[in-house]
Amino acid sequence: MTSKIAQPYGGWPSPVTPELITAGSVARDYPCQVDGVSYWQETRPDEAGRTTVVARRADGSLVDLLPFPHSTRSKVHEYGGRCWLVADHSLFFVAAEDQRVYRLPLPAEHPADTAFAPQPLTPERPGLRFADFCHHPTAGLLIAVCEDHGAAGDEPSNTLVAIPVDGSGCRGEELRTLVANADFVAYPRLSPDLRSLCWIAWHHPQMPWDGSELWCGDMDDGGELGTARKLAGGATEAIFQPAWSPAGELHFVSDASGWWNLYRHHKGGNEPLFPVEAEFATPLWSLGMSTYGFVGDRHIATLFTQSGAWHLGVLDTASGRMAMKATPFSWMGALSCSADGDILFIGASATSSGDVALVSGGGESLVRLTESTPAIDRATISIPQPLSYPSAGGEMANGFYYPPANSQHRGPDGDKPPLIVMCHGGPTGANYGVLSYKVQYWTSRGFALLDVNYRGSTGYGRRYREKLNGNWGVVDVEDAAAGVAHLVGQGLVDPAKTIIRGSSAGGYTVLAALAFSDAFTAGASLYGIGDLEALARDTHKFESRYLDTLVGPYPATQDTYRLRSPIHHQDRLHCPVIFLQGLEDKVVPPNQAEAMVNALKSKGIPVAYITFADEGHGFRKAANIQAALAAELAFYRRVLAIPSAETLPEIEIHNL
Repeated sequence: MTSKIAQPYGGWPSPVTPELITAGSVARDYPCQVDGVSYWQETRPDEAGRTTVVARRADGSLVDLLPFPHSTRSKVHEYGGRCWLVADHSLFFVAAEDQRVYRLPLPAEHPADTAFAPQPLTPERPGLRFADFCHHPTAGLLIAVCEDHGAAGDEPSNTLVAIPVDGSGCRGEELRTLVANADFVAYPRLSPDLRSLCWIAWHHPQMPWDGSELWCGDMDDGGELGTARKLAGGATEAIFQPAWSPAGELHFVSDASGWWNLYRHHKGGNEPLFPVEAEFATPLWSLGMSTYGFVGDRHIATLFTQSGAWHLGVLDTASGRMAMKATPFSWMGALSCSADGDILFIGASATSSGDVALVSGGGESLVRLTESTPAIDRATISIPQPLSYPSAGGEMANGFYYPPANSQHRGPDGDKPPLIVMCHGGPTGANYGVLSYKVQYWTSRGFALLDVNYRGSTGYGRRYREKLNGNWGVVDVEDAAAGVAHLVGQGLVDPAKTIIRGSSAGGYTVLAALAFSDAFTAGASLYGIGDLEALARDTHKFESRYLDTLVGPYPATQDTYRLRSPIHHQDRLHCPVIFLQGLEDKVVPPNQAEAMVNALKSKGIPVAYITFADEGHGFRKAANIQAALAAELAFYRRVLAIPSAETLPEIEIHNL
């Protein structure tokens, strides 16, 4: 065995290049099976960030239903979600370029053997957006969430609409509105007999994971919605994924107990099916998310998380017993079940990224329909270590620690690695310790990394999630700083080289930590927030009242907003920061980053500002992802004086 070469931590040569990251970062979602054919979507950075729908034929061959350069993507809520549906021997999809809904006929025997000539189903009117479909076969309709940015009022309307599948809805006629009495709607789902339609709704200032309602209405043969009634939920109870069993019983997930558990609406009441301190849901950032499905009338296949790890089980609703199914994955999502009882989902682990997996109707055999082979040798993959550690006020925080790892290199004797603390977005989100080449990019170069699930993260129950309420910019910063103290105390990292990085809401935690703590020596904010007031005044509808919960009602609590905004505390910023920003970002507009950059420039602190004219909230295009990573690495090495022979771009760092 060849001995490893000693080189400074953070400066190791690495096989994890920016090009490898984009080539290996195909994101898969929403697998399903219709008439024996499996489908899922793939987002591909190396194809200009487009999303296509893939069909897997019976012989195992894979075919794109949307050929390059066509793409499907919904902009509802800006985050989108499930934007396509296979039904009636057709692919219904939202075109990314114009947000119209189209129908593409699929031959029954070979669903990909068709010319790409989709028929538009919705009007050619700017401002209309669609997502989260269900199909009414006898009425010839798609029922969908519609967001109308041309509607009267101060903000776009969100409704459920009926879209004729014969194309008559794009010939100047108004689409028929079914539900229009809520600020937001999601999950329109038809009962098997087509006589009932369920959905969830929520209202300002709630986010869907704070408080939402389950509704159900009668539906006639023509797709007209009659009397509707609320069945569950409210301002302090969050509902997720209503769905009908094959026998026509309505199921859903509720956190009424403090944990997102499975429920059934039965005999006029709601009964928990498997009460447990576990989470059977995730925050509804993207429409159409799914964690369970039906395997016949009696069994429910479901995904749930406990202590940061995901599990697959099949619940016998008659006995109340959960049969656990072994999988090689530590994270799973987007579960669906076929009519034959096959279970499909996306699975990932510490050594594999998201693959489409299928568990046969018997529930024993697991097959990967895609195979994400690690692009680097196993000895260079840093394996995450689950971590719980003490934070302020006797509270506990959670996360995953990644030690440096490289099959060819090690640090000098007696040295400690620099630490990167990574803050997830949301801030109502979570990390799950699965293979990410964006993490391995750092660890394979000799950085240690803490992926922190600060208080407010999902996966630990409602009580843990609500610890961030009114405390954004406080407890997340405390938990990030406490993570540094814990790892320094363990002798694992260099206390003089501590970095914090994050995107979107995680970028706010970065800037708040740099302003309100002394735990870090450098930072990176990717499309992050520097001014909470600006965010409250200038963001999109979905998140326009999010800060009411996280900070307080605005402008009534304006003093708190100013107190928590790093832009107003320039005197407390003391270390270098790099900002990476898409200029088309509507969620966190560029003026947020520019204000902070100017503040750091005027204070004489080293700062870099890297912009991408063709990106919005999050970087999708391969060239931009590569450029952002290379610039961030170059910044760290220069400001922390880490030597390396690796060739990196010259970036402008003001005040250095």
